Formats: sequence, C-alpha cells, structure tokens
Amino acid sequence: MLSKRIIPCLDVRAGRLTKGIKFSGNADIGDPVESAARYYEEGADEIVFYDITASAEERGIFLDVVERVAGRIAIPFSVGGGISSVPAMRRVLNAGAEKVSVNSAAVLDPELIGEGAVAFGSQAIVLGMDVKAVPASREIPSGYEIVIRGGREFTGLDALAWAVKAVDLGAGEICVNSIDADGTKAGYELKLTRLIAENTRVPVIASGGAGLPRHLYEALTEGGASAALVASVVHYGEYSIRGLKSELHKLGCKVRLT
Repeated sequence: MLSKRIIPCLDVRAGRLTKGIKFSGNADIGDPVESAARYYEEGADEIVFYDITASAEERGIFLDVVERVAGRIAIPFSVGGGISSVPAMRRVLNAGAEKVSVNSAAVLDPELIGEGAVAFGSQAIVLGMDVKAVPASREIPSGYEIVIRGGREFTGLDALAWAVKAVDLGAGEICVNSIDADGTKAGYELKLTRLIAENTRVPVIASGGAGLPRHLYEALTEGGASAALVASVVHYGEYSIRGLKSELHKLGCKVRLT
C-alpha cells in the first residue's frame, strides 16, 4: 500500500500567506516561502500553493514566489490560481513547480485540461474543485455544486459529473475542497471526498476542515483520499507536520516518517 501524503496548503494573496474561513475573512499570516521551507524541513510530502485572487482579478500567477520556493525545497509542489492557458502552465512548471492546478479556468474551458495533459503529461495536471453542498436536484444530483472564482460564482455544475469528465479529459489528480468545511477545523467533508474517490480512477486529495489528527485519519481511510491538505492546523502552530504524521502512524495509517 502506498504511503498517504500530508500536504500543507498555502493560500497566497499579494505575495503573502493568508488564511480565512469558508473563503472569507482572510488575514495575513506570513511569508509563503519561509513557511514552505519550514514545512519541507518538518517532513511534508508535497506543498500546494494557491494564488487565491488571481482568477477573480483576471491576472497571471505569482512566478516570483514560485521561483523562490523552488530554490528552497526539494519536494514536489503544485501551483494554482489564474492559470488559464498552456503557456501559463509552462511558465509555472519552468519556474520550478512539478504540477499545476486548474480550477475556474478549466470549468470555463474544459479543453484546457486535455491540452495541458498532452503538453506535460496527466501527472502534471491537478483538477482543483471548490465545492458547496446544495439541495440535490436534476441538475445537481449529487447535492454538491462547483463554485469558481474563489468561491464567488456558482456554476450549476454537479461536482461528481465534473470530476468524472475532468479525469476523462486528462486530469491526473483531483483536489476536493469543501467550502463548507474550509478553515473550520471541524473535520473534512467525508461524504464528498468518498464520492469523488470512489467514482474516479485518479488520486484524490481531501481539502478543507483539518483540525485534529483523527480528521486526517478519517479522510485517508473512511474518505478514501490518497492525501490530505492541511492549512490552519499547521499555520497557527497547533501541530507540526511531523507531529501529525506521528499521530497518524499511531492510528495505523501508513505515512512517510522522517
């Protein structure tokens, strides 16, 4: 069995690390490059960066941050936010990232996924999904709707249908972020995570809601996720990456210990 991955998530706005709850109330909490270096030293398996306002502001990604991070860490990292073309993907990958995450741009232009997969391989294309629980309907039978532009725009798109389509187009991994759980530290949205994991053939990353080691354990076992994103729980010093992994190991979850 492959080891489960623990992935710190760094939201970046105007070159600074920021964190909010349910996509609002964001506060400046430090330097993303220094934070990435610290998480690398603590044993993170990968790191994810999101430029959280790039799509809404219709601008490019923070390449200077990407280049600085690449010079400080020796683990894979992915970058998302404002990536809307193959040339933009190439710029991010050439700056040192191993993967790109596409979210709003892929919803607006699904062929972007396939174009990226052809150019760089499916392993380099991560589908980011920001998802909100809604009443189930004919249009949204799963009861989960895709929301884009940093949580600002509902799409009428069913989350499960979109995940299946994106994988068929060439996405090699899916990061499932629950807007309802984001920043709450009350646990991941396990039903949503399991729904996507059981119905797609690529690794799924659980995102939104980590507060305790048992939350990660639940996402990685009951939720069927291959990896768990963590943010507030490590940004504010409640746990270190090494501490989370130690607790997961005690619970019987296979993780890479350092």
